[in-house]
Amino acid sequence: MLTVLIVNDQELRRLGYRLLLDCEPDLSPVGEAGDGAEAVRTATVLRPDIVLIDILKPSSDWIDTIGRLARCDSPPRPRILVLTPVGLDEYVWAALAAGADALLPENTAPHELTAAIRAVAAGGAVITPELTCRLIDTVRRRPSASATPAAQRLGTLTERERQVLATVARGWSTTEIAEHLSIAPTTVKSHVGRILTKIGARSRVQAVAFAYQAGLTAPHTTRSPLPSPGRGDVAR
Repeated sequence: MLTVLIVNDQELRRLGYRLLLDCEPDLSPVGEAGDGAEAVRTATVLRPDIVLIDILKPSSDWIDTIGRLARCDSPPRPRILVLTPVGLDEYVWAALAAGADALLPENTAPHELTAAIRAVAAGGAVITPELTCRLIDTVRRRPSASATPAAQRLGTLTERERQVLATVARGWSTTEIAEHLSIAPTTVKSHVGRILTKIGARSRVQAVAFAYQAGLTAPHTTRSPLPSPGRGDVAR
């Protein structure tokens, strides 16, 4: 049973989410919070698998809440799924940078939301193509100086790790990456783990943002094919 903490500043909306989750046999709404401080306190006590955050009026306080939840000192850290307002692209970037594991638009269909909760709980990263495009545009509009630290961190990756990161940024699955690079899926996961550590990312979603910010992947190349690895390219 996956446990979910519902965070929203409107009681009626929290009720709607609770009713939705109650209808799912494998999802359990274990608690609610109406503000950031309450969300952190409740998450610390209940230790939910997922924290579902739906904020109608984003602010720096809510971004700070995401960051505090992401930096939880007592494992296991909850996975954080954020429903983002339409048209507030800087909030999408800020939520991602603060440590959100998944981003969905606030008008997401109920069945898509429950599916995303399961995927995030299993360790996956969820971000819709629409939000990916918005995220890319936001990254491109940011001052060019911000790309320098990202480029420096990119330099710490091996050539194989760069290949894996590029495929992750294109939305490829672990199986697709393994087949393309002729390595085992477990090796792909090991590479991804090392990549996240080196670039200071918490999830694949953040790795995607990093790839675009560092210039490893150009916009509008999602799911495009990559050149085949050279014959002398050995998996590291």
